[in-house]
Amino acid sequence: MAVKESISEIPENLALKLCKEIQKEKPVKLFSQCWGCLKYSKEDTKKMCFYDPPKNRGCNKINKRFDKQ
Repeated sequence: MAVKESISEIPENLALKLCKEIQKEKPVKLFSQCWGCLKYSKEDTKKMCFYDPPKNRGCNKINKRFDKQ
């Protein structure tokens, strides 16, 4: 069975909000995807994993959360 993936654009401010929600629910583990994203981007949204203009669908965790809404 194929997984249906949304192609909807995620606004940058919503993507950041979803990122913060994910961080609150599950602490960031050392050397995880979130750890690397936060460490190397220094929370600059233009350097974070989700930043992929124009749709901002670069982070699978944020995409999954957004698609559930």
